[in-house]
Amino acid sequence: MKRFRRKRLLFALAIIGPGIITAAADNDAGGIITYTQAGAQYRYDLLWVIVLITFALVMIQEMSSRMGVVTQKGLGELIRENYGVKWTMFALGALLIANLATTVAEFAGIAASLNILGLPPFITVPIAAVGLWFLVVKGSFKIVERVFLALSLVYVTYIISGLIAPDVKWLQVVHDTFVPTLHADPKFMFLAIAVIGTTIAPWMQFFLQATVVDKGLRVEDYTLTKWDVIVGSILTDVVTVFVIVTAGALIWRAPHGVRITDAVQAADALRPVAHGFAEKLFAIGLFNASLLAAAVLPLSTAYTYSEAFGWEIGVSRKFSEAPIFYSIYTFCILFGTVVVLLVGKDLVNVMIRAQAVNGMLLPVILIFMLQLINRKDVMGEHTNSKFYNFAVWGLTIVLILMTAAWLVGMLMGYG
Repeated sequence: MKRFRRKRLLFALAIIGPGIITAAADNDAGGIITYTQAGAQYRYDLLWVIVLITFALVMIQEMSSRMGVVTQKGLGELIRENYGVKWTMFALGALLIANLATTVAEFAGIAASLNILGLPPFITVPIAAVGLWFLVVKGSFKIVERVFLALSLVYVTYIISGLIAPDVKWLQVVHDTFVPTLHADPKFMFLAIAVIGTTIAPWMQFFLQATVVDKGLRVEDYTLTKWDVIVGSILTDVVTVFVIVTAGALIWRAPHGVRITDAVQAADALRPVAHGFAEKLFAIGLFNASLLAAAVLPLSTAYTYSEAFGWEIGVSRKFSEAPIFYSIYTFCILFGTVVVLLVGKDLVNVMIRAQAVNGMLLPVILIFMLQLINRKDVMGEHTNSKFYNFAVWGLTIVLILMTAAWLVGMLMGYG
């Protein structure tokens, strides 16, 4: 019996990975800064948004993984097969813009976090880029996945920062998490939109589905795959809550809050906690978040374009076996590194603006997903239920309205 249980445990551990990695990478540099801004400006008043968005994140990620195990194809390939080249180019063009913008944000996060630690970005950012390139190009799928999972564990630094932060009003935290608070201030609405936009990003759907296929997971593995997605989504939003709580306790000041202009400012607010240790935790956490996402975002782009056009794909192959896949990955890494080194300043603004791009493009991807997952010739008996369709279509419509509101806000100077 013990031997049987050990085999089941090893089997379960072998399947775990794509859901947790995807969700963890979603707490990227732009996300961390956006959540810090939310806590600094409105204390705990945006925590209730995280509860709602967690349910949405679980449902959307579950759809991606389900399509992967059932069809054994990535989302890009399914779009090309069912909607033709023109619609594929439209979807992938939108994804490329979002991914390049977000990749720049990740390298901006690397630069900002190293700046907190007193390290010169013009040296360390290229070193980080080269390290990521060698990890993916020279490593196997198992090695890359294990490194990504190890990086995901470092997010505990944000939980520790929240737990050791003084003046956290935990009863207030619980209240604001489950009882919505709204402000008449338009900036509150636009920051709420930014929080939602950074929590569910277009690249996540392509990357999760592609890695499920690349790992060889099938329908019979789906129960564990689904739990991988659920656990990953919940854990990543637990981290989000602690980032907001920490900023709300240490940076927020009544009555109007504090607007974060750079990562050093956010870290300085943590310096009095635990003799400066919390400041270092913030820097390490931001660097880790940026590094993980800086590896995953270019991979998402490479996976999507390669699968859509039938090119060789997967980190389990050598460069000579999948030259276009690795060339796309290399281009994205170089693009992010060069742009950040050229921009130099205003890195927080770069990180937050990238989330707007994701928010604008997500409804496009969701519509493609909803159309595909409800086709019996694609999914067989694994299509969505009526309740599921109602919930996700409702979310899609809300996101479209939020995107419109975000654009209006940007034009009015609130974004």
